[in-house]
Amino acid sequence: MENTKRTLGQTDLNLSPLGLGTWQFSKGSGVVGKFWGSLDDELTEDIIKTSLTGGINWFDTAEVYGGGESEKILAKALGNIGATHDEAKIATKWWPLFRTAKSITKTIHNRQEALNNRPIDLYQIHQPYSLSSVDKQIRAMIELVKDGHINHVGVSNFNVAAMVNSHRILTENGLSLASNQVKYSLLDRRIEENGILQSAKELGISIIAYSPLEQGLLTGKFHDNPALIHDAKGPRRFQRKFKEAGLAESKPLITLLDAIGEKYNVSASQVALNWTIHYHGETVFAIPGATKVHHAQDNVGALTFKLDASELEEISRTSWKVIGKKK
Repeated sequence: MENTKRTLGQTDLNLSPLGLGTWQFSKGSGVVGKFWGSLDDELTEDIIKTSLTGGINWFDTAEVYGGGESEKILAKALGNIGATHDEAKIATKWWPLFRTAKSITKTIHNRQEALNNRPIDLYQIHQPYSLSSVDKQIRAMIELVKDGHINHVGVSNFNVAAMVNSHRILTENGLSLASNQVKYSLLDRRIEENGILQSAKELGISIIAYSPLEQGLLTGKFHDNPALIHDAKGPRRFQRKFKEAGLAESKPLITLLDAIGEKYNVSASQVALNWTIHYHGETVFAIPGATKVHHAQDNVGALTFKLDASELEEISRTSWKVIGKKK
């Protein structure tokens, strides 16, 4: 079974290449949480248990996911399952909009309380846009590390300049930037063109890819049954890539993922996830979500094999053609 842990950035955190994203555990509350329906606690627990059993050892949540609901449900489920800190690491995020950097230190107790005082292994700034500079935000995070409230610092949705600046400030204080969590998938490869991925590799910063299955598009289910899009939650049904023309454009990639999947006896989505966590060596981690147990089973199945170099390149070439760029 190809299920080795790897180091997050330059930290002592040994994580599975896949974590579980938990935005969907928001209980349908809050502006951001409304993207998903409300999952019952038993289902949530089964999804988390399936992820743990399959080799995933960390979970990514955030303050803004249901105003702490996702954090609470995650912590409760881990407690019920009896998962120790060694078995289940937690990454969460501070929400910056309309707040200053002082809020980072003022609200950490709320995050700890929501997580039932489980250790916060990675604390991330969710977006760079607060009422304070990135410098002040990072210095507040340093304070949290030095006071023992969090173990490591990450950022999310930071551009190259903000990411590099954050890393510099942390390094000057004897720490390092563990990660930058950004949108990345076979259908969205902007970080390969805008310098984020290159700078991350050079500085030893990990990339955490969210939406690695492009909101389900890379599973192929919408290509097989376009009618499914009418039942999809959130804004997907209005996006071009989910309409007939968009599905036709991405079909060659799905066909290839299916063909390679047959060789390994795995699904298209498992091939897509495997590509995401291996194409750039050990730089990229990914956090697919799961609203059903079989989604979690599919996620962990992506850890059971490894694509070879020629397959990784063939997938990459086809992906660029579908995106509309020849590489």
